[in-house]
Amino acid sequence: MINETIARFLCFTLICLSVLGCKNGDQTPSKPNIILIYADDLGKGMLSHEGQQHLSTPNIDRLAAEGMKFTNASGSMLCAPARASLITGLHDCHDPAFPITDGTLYQRVGDSTYSVKEIEQMINTTLAPIPDSQVFLGQVAQEAGYVTGQFGKLEWGFSVSDHQMQRHGWDQYFGYLDHNRAHGFYPPYLFENGQLVNIPGNTRADCGKTIELETQKAYDDRWDMTGKAVYSQDLFMDKVLGFIRSNKDQPFFLYFPTQLPHGPVAVPSVHPEVAASTELTQIEKEYASMVKMLDDNVGQILEELDRLQLAENTMVIFTSDNGHEIYYTKEGRVLKPYTNMQTGERFDNLDDKYYSELAGDIFNGNNGRAGMKRSNLQGGLEVPLIVRWPGHTPAGSTSDLLVTNYDWLPTVAEVTGFQKEFDTDGISFMQEVTDKEQANTHEFIVHSSFEGPTLIAADGWKLRYFIRKDTFELFYLPDDYKETNDLSANNPERLEKMKKQLLAACHGDYTNGWYKPAVNQLNVEAMWKNKQGN
Repeated sequence: MINETIARFLCFTLICLSVLGCKNGDQTPSKPNIILIYADDLGKGMLSHEGQQHLSTPNIDRLAAEGMKFTNASGSMLCAPARASLITGLHDCHDPAFPITDGTLYQRVGDSTYSVKEIEQMINTTLAPIPDSQVFLGQVAQEAGYVTGQFGKLEWGFSVSDHQMQRHGWDQYFGYLDHNRAHGFYPPYLFENGQLVNIPGNTRADCGKTIELETQKAYDDRWDMTGKAVYSQDLFMDKVLGFIRSNKDQPFFLYFPTQLPHGPVAVPSVHPEVAASTELTQIEKEYASMVKMLDDNVGQILEELDRLQLAENTMVIFTSDNGHEIYYTKEGRVLKPYTNMQTGERFDNLDDKYYSELAGDIFNGNNGRAGMKRSNLQGGLEVPLIVRWPGHTPAGSTSDLLVTNYDWLPTVAEVTGFQKEFDTDGISFMQEVTDKEQANTHEFIVHSSFEGPTLIAADGWKLRYFIRKDTFELFYLPDDYKETNDLSANNPERLEKMKKQLLAACHGDYTNGWYKPAVNQLNVEAMWKNKQGN
C-alpha cells in the first residue's frame, strides 16, 4: 500500500513537472526563423518609401514601417561578388579572388554537349577544394539546428555544382545553377537538390531571353509566348511558400535570391497599377511590373507568416545584391552603354559621372546617387536593407550604421547561436537590429568594382580609386550625396592614410579590387579540357 502511494505521488509529481516544464518552455522564445529576400539589381530608388513616383511598393514599405531601415548599407557592385561576400562573410578585394566560373556551363546540357554529371565533375575537379575550415551562411544556420533552403538564382555562380550547394549548407534548393540562363524567365529545366527538373511547356533553349534595347522586334519577341508556359518566379514562390509551411514547427533559414527585377525585361503581364501610365514607355511599364511582382511576392510571404502565426518569431530581411541597372533602354530615351543624353557622350564616371537626370532614367533607380551597377560610386554599391522582427526590432526605426553584405554571416551566426570559430571580414550588427545597445561598427569597409577598389569609412569619408587613369578621389559623403566634390587635394594626410588602408585590404595590390571579367571569371570548360589533355 505504501509503495502504491509513493508510486502515485511520484507519478503526480512527474506530471506536474512536465506541465510546468511545458509552460515554461512556451514562455521561452525559440530560435527565430530567418527569411532573407535578396533582390537582383534593385536600386533603392525603385521603392516608394524611398520616393519612387511611378509605382508603389506597399509590401516592402510595410516591412520598413514595421521594422528597421538601414540608410547606410552596401552590397557589392556586381551579382557574383555580392553573393560570394554574402555567403562567405569576406570582402571582394582579397587575393586569391572568389572562384567565379563563367555562367554558360549548364547551357551545354540543353544542346547535349555535356551531361549534368559531366558539368558537376568539371566544376568539382577544376576548382580548388573548399577548405574544411571555411564557413558559409547556410552552414552557419544548418549547424545551429536550422532547416535551410535556397530558391531562385542559386549561389554566386556563375555556374555551381550540387557538391558546392551541399557544402555551403543548403538542405534543400531549387532554381538555376547558372546565372546566364537566369537572364531568361522561362527555363526548360531547373535543378532541385542535384536533380534536373524539366518544366513542361517551356521549350526555349535561351529561357525566353530577349534583347534590352526596345524595338518593335524586341517587343514582338517578348510577347511571343510560344514555348513560354511557366514563369520562373511563380515556380520559386511555390517552393518558398511550401518550405515555410513544411517547416513551420521547427527553426528554418530561408534564402530567396529572386531573379527580379534583373533583366532583360520579361513579365507575364503588365501590372494594372502601371498599365495606364502616360509617362512610362511600354518597356518601362513592363520593368515596373517586375518590381511590382517582387513586391507582391513579399506580401505573399508576409501573409503566409501571419496565417501560420509565425510572424512574431521570424526575422524577415529584404535587401539587394548591388546598385541599380537599366533594362529598359530606348533610342532617344535612355541608352546603354550609359550615355549622357544632353551631350550624346558616354559617361566615363570620372570627369563625367552618371546621374539619372542626365541619362534619362525616369525611375531614378539609383536614388540620385552617382554611378550604377559595376561602379565604385555609391550608385553601384548602395542597396536597400530592411529588417523586421516583431517584438525585437523597433517598428518604423532607422539606422545609419555602416553595414555591408559581408556582415550577414556573423550576424546570422549570432542570431542562430552558432558557436564555431570562423574567419570573416564582417561584424555582427545584431545589437543594432534589436536596439539593445550600440552595435560594433567597422572602421571602414572595402569593395571591388570594374573601375577599381574603394574604401568607405564609418565617419563618412570615402576613397575611390579609378584605376585606368590612376586617379584617387576623396569624398565626404554626409555633405556630398552625389560625389561631386573631390577633397583629396585639401586633405593629403587623410588621403595617404586611406590609401594605405585600402592597399592593405587589397593585399598590397590595388588590382585585386579591380574586377575584370576576362580575369575574374574562370573558363572552367577550357581549364577542364586542358587538365584532361595533361
